[in-house]
Amino acid sequence: MHNFEKLLFWQKSIELAKEVYLICLDLPKDEKYGLISQIKRSAVSIPSNISEGAGRNNDREFYHFLGIANASSFELQTQLILTRELNLLHAERVNDLISKLNEIQRMIYTFKSNLKVKHKAGKSEI
Repeated sequence: MHNFEKLLFWQKSIELAKEVYLICLDLPKDEKYGLISQIKRSAVSIPSNISEGAGRNNDREFYHFLGIANASSFELQTQLILTRELNLLHAERVNDLISKLNEIQRMIYTFKSNLKVKHKAGKSEI
């Protein structure tokens, strides 16, 4: 079991989710049950899956949930790109969020790779 609150990529994903919630206030109200709902779900899914995986019984399960968190990050990235392409949000704000998201994606990937290396050294596969 890992202390997820100490993981920098979890901390950054919490901050990102807060920022996403705030920018959703600027989206058109008629997107409340469409894009806004999807964006918020994706943003919350990232830290949620990191913490759920950290609380699981072993690193294999943690690895799996990190994959889900990473998939949610790419879903969020696509939704943010769509808001930019539709001119629903300022491109600069969206690009800043995507930059932060890319950093989280890299951190998750690195952590997953380290888990895999750790288990290969111990002769067990993830």
